[in-house]
Amino acid sequence: MELRKINTRDAYAQWEFTSAQPEDENGFTNKYSGVSYGEYVEKVLPEMIGHEHPVGMPDWFVPQSYYYLWDGGRLIGEFRIRHYLTEALRNGSGHIGYCIRKEMRGKGYGTAGLKLTLDIARKIVPENEIYLSVNKNNAASKKVMLKNGAYTAAEDDGHYYMRIPK
Repeated sequence: MELRKINTRDAYAQWEFTSAQPEDENGFTNKYSGVSYGEYVEKVLPEMIGHEHPVGMPDWFVPQSYYYLWDGGRLIGEFRIRHYLTEALRNGSGHIGYCIRKEMRGKGYGTAGLKLTLDIARKIVPENEIYLSVNKNNAASKKVMLKNGAYTAAEDDGHYYMRIPK
């Protein structure tokens, strides 16, 4: 199993995964749902790669890196790392968001992928803890976070706000 940064070499598999994910599932948002392969290659892929070192973005925009979890030749999931937090991110989605291919859930991929992502995030994130959030109705994702050393720092009506020490 490996985590690969978004790249042009894996464009078809990344497109297939990204375009098939819904616009919002369990709090994981995807504005590229349903995009065609041509649009993905010409517009979306360069945009996503550019998010790591943004140019011409609004002041509120936070650099973000995209990684994909692979098992052998199959793309299993997507993991995003936001490089630092704004106030909205600190009280919202946090540093890391992820999604596992629906038919591959419940097989340990979320736990393994988050572990690999945390190894990278700990080198990027300046805060003392890695912030994540999870919908209260997503017990499986909360379990993934807990297995990776998270604790519940706060909660509201719909979310748990999790922290993982660096």
